[in-house]
Parts: sequence; C-alpha cells; structure tokens
Amino acid sequence: MMMVRLAAAASLVALAGCSDPPRSWQAQDIDPANYQLTVIASGLNHPWGLAFLPDGAMLVTERNGAVRLIDGDGNLQDAAVTGGPDDVFAGGQGGLLDIVLAPDFETSGLVYISYSAGTASANHPALWRGRFDGQGFSGGETVFRAVPDRATEHHYGGRMVFLPDGSLVLTLGDGFAYRERAQHRDDHLGAIVRLTHGGAAPEDNPFHAGGGAAAYVYSYGHRNVQGLAFDPQTGVLWSHEHGPRGGDELNVIEPGVNYGWPVVSQGIDYTGARISPFETLPDFPEPVHVWTPSIAPSGLALHEGDLYVTALAGRALHRLELDDQGRVARETRLLTERGQRLRHVLSGPDGALWLLTDAPDGQVLRLTPAP
Repeated sequence: MMMVRLAAAASLVALAGCSDPPRSWQAQDIDPANYQLTVIASGLNHPWGLAFLPDGAMLVTERNGAVRLIDGDGNLQDAAVTGGPDDVFAGGQGGLLDIVLAPDFETSGLVYISYSAGTASANHPALWRGRFDGQGFSGGETVFRAVPDRATEHHYGGRMVFLPDGSLVLTLGDGFAYRERAQHRDDHLGAIVRLTHGGAAPEDNPFHAGGGAAAYVYSYGHRNVQGLAFDPQTGVLWSHEHGPRGGDELNVIEPGVNYGWPVVSQGIDYTGARISPFETLPDFPEPVHVWTPSIAPSGLALHEGDLYVTALAGRALHRLELDDQGRVARETRLLTERGQRLRHVLSGPDGALWLLTDAPDGQVLRLTPAP
C-alpha cells in the first residue's frame, strides 16, 4: 500500500499529544519589493485548476464548465477546449474544479478533471478523464462518482494529486448541510478518496474490505478540503480544509484516520453557535496549523521546502516555513497589496510559483523573486 507513514509523517500526526499546540497568529506581510509578479492571462471565468503541459502550454479549468488552453507563448486561446465532461453542474461552488495530467501523460495523453455533476436538487462530485491531443479531448469518460447525491451547491472539495504508486487522491467536501455524514464511512461526504487510474478502489485502501462506498475512503471527518500536496522527499501528504467561522486547518493525511469534523472544531457556526463543545479530543489528530479568523484556504503547493497557501477571504498568499519536526515555524503573507481572492497555487516546472485569482475576470499569475 502507498503509505505516508514515514518518520516525518508519523511525528506530525503525533502532534495530537505534543505539548506545543498548533498556532494561529497574525502573519507578517512581505514587502512587494522582494518579489516580481507577472500577469500571464486574464479574462478567465473563476479559474479553479491549472495543469502544465510538456510543451510549455497550460490547461485551465473555469468553474462555469469550460477548459481553456494557454499556449507556450502565454496566449489564452479564444475558444474553449472541446470534448470535456458533458454533465457539469455549474452552480454555487460547483462546476469544473481541478485538473491534473496522468503520470504517463506523454505516452497516454490522459488528463483528469474533477467536477460537480447533476442538478441543483441532486448533484455530486465526480472524476472524468480523457485524452488531450493539443487541441481537444477525446474518449472522455467519468470514472468515479461520489455518493450520495446532495441538494446543495456547496463544499465539493475537488483537489487531486497522484501518489508515487500511480494511485489518485481526490478530496470531497461534506456538502455543507450534511456535516454529520463526515463521520460515516459508508458514503463519501467529508471524505478523501484514493482511486486507481481507472477510478476503482485499490485493494489496499484502509476500508476496502467493507466494500461499497467505504472501499474508496482514504480518510474521513473532513469539512471541505481544497488544498492537497504530496512531498516526495518525506512521503507526507499535506492537506488543508475550510473551517466555518475560524478553524481552517492544515493537516497531514494518514490512511484510515478520522480527522474529527464536526465532532471537534476550533471554529464556530455562521450563526455564532458552537458546533461542538470540543476543540480537540484524544481520538482525533490535532491539525498542524490553524487559522482563526478564517482565511478560506483554497490551494496548496510545496515549493523549495515551504508550503504555500492561497486564501480567498484572506486575499493573500501565505508562506508556511516548516521546522525539522514538520511544524510551522513562521508564517508570512505575499500579494496582500493586490486585494485579490486567490484560488490556487502551483510550483511550476520553470521554478516559479503560479497562481489563479478567483473572479469573473480571473487571472493566471507568475510569481518570482525580485531581480
């Protein structure tokens, strides 16, 4: 089984018993003179995911259901890429979400897209794959559908990452109105699932023996995970998830672990009421880091040994410097001067950080140190 229980990961999850609790503090802003930002493309409708193609081009998902191509010279093509998913439910927080290339893309041409499918009264997160030939998709198929259907337009999760064994990890939200279901393993609300490249449940998943929906579950007890990054050096699978009012969390994901939502939470409900009397309990791992008030984290990248988090409500890029125990030693913020909702961040093949802004006229940005 692809396990992330290397020594570093084990020490991080053990923070539940550590005398130093995860910290939430006011991050220091970095002077914009220390970095250089370039607008690569504009005019994207709420861009959500981005994938780098081997020839230097990029594919970008728009939440309204389109996939757009930016060529190797940085030119956004006018026409949407043809042949993508045909049952997209684009409403509320739903629509086209993340996009990743298969590890063998250069030979298979396969691209994976997470999205919400169905109708306003019955929808669910889904995973689609198709072959991209440089112009459009062909042979598309939906290889996984989360169960059950929901009657809400919120909390789909949707981030993806391939693990070294070729399996795909996909985050799924709790559907907002169904938060208690995050404590169940017999459906996919509030879960992170692990899939084969064809969308099946790997036999070494932690609950595979239970069959049904549980066979796909990798971890559970989540609210709405929209940040995911795997560190090949340590074997650590990082994630972050939205809290309600306060209590956004950075976690290390371990197979089979229950992360506690909504039994434990360091946030409160939008009404001001307590969701739970417990901020922590011994049965659940404490988060590595917490943001209160909420920053609404929505993207996560590992870059040069640090974690970078894009914030929607916080309208900044947060840099988390880790110590040798895997704890957050220092937090700083970049791009606060722009006041933009930031949807996603990636470490690009050119050594730069790449970002998506969340807006009807969304942008692709490239961030580098100042010359």
